[in-house]
Amino acid sequence: MAEGYCVKCKAKKPIVDGVEETMKNGRKAVKGKCPTCGAVMFKILGGKAAPTAAADAAPAGPPA
Repeated sequence: MAEGYCVKCKAKKPIVDGVEETMKNGRKAVKGKCPTCGAVMFKILGGKAAPTAAADAAPAGPPA
């Protein structure tokens, strides 16, 4: 899956059991475990998450 930096091992390694999440600020990230030591690894992905369908259906401004 994704490759991240383990601060415990101090090396780049593939993230095991990675799950894609959306952070509070809307950015996507992958959270998983280090294959060697089992520490939590976190990698921020580029770009913002796609808006939800409910936000697309809402009108943008006051009715005309």
